[in-house]
Amino acid sequence: ASARLFAVAATPETLARLQETRIAKLIFPAGFYNTKAKQIREISRRIARDHGGRVPADRETLLALPGVGRKTANLVLGLGFGIPAICVDTHVHRISNRLGLVRTKNPEETEHALEKVLPRRLWIEINDLLVTFGQNVCQPVSPWCSACPLAERCPRIGVGRHR
Repeated sequence: ASARLFAVAATPETLARLQETRIAKLIFPAGFYNTKAKQIREISRRIARDHGGRVPADRETLLALPGVGRKTANLVLGLGFGIPAICVDTHVHRISNRLGLVRTKNPEETEHALEKVLPRRLWIEINDLLVTFGQNVCQPVSPWCSACPLAERCPRIGVGRHR
């Protein structure tokens, strides 16, 4: 979706000039594509107007943009700028708790708890590793424990049924 979008509009200025319907068509079939199209256009407008066309490299400024939460802000910091930040999505939250690395109730708590137990050098890559692992092995319902390389060490916290 981003490749299609950036092929048409590679800068915040050009992106801000696109119609929301055009952005939505370019990012489809991403989930909530109409809502995201509106947010992308507004974020692009604000980056062009308030930040000289440059994506801000600090969390608080990113969080002030519409539709940007901690997960997205940390993803931008890590992948966009190489600034260590832990991007916690549903997979990272679930697997970190399932493995007993943390005992948290929501992604923000998980982020702060992981900052205490993970070496800073792993903060950027942990999201990609656990998302892939969560999609293919440690799925939300009925994880593939029989194929898991961590099965012998995993306490399976919260796992009811597994394969």
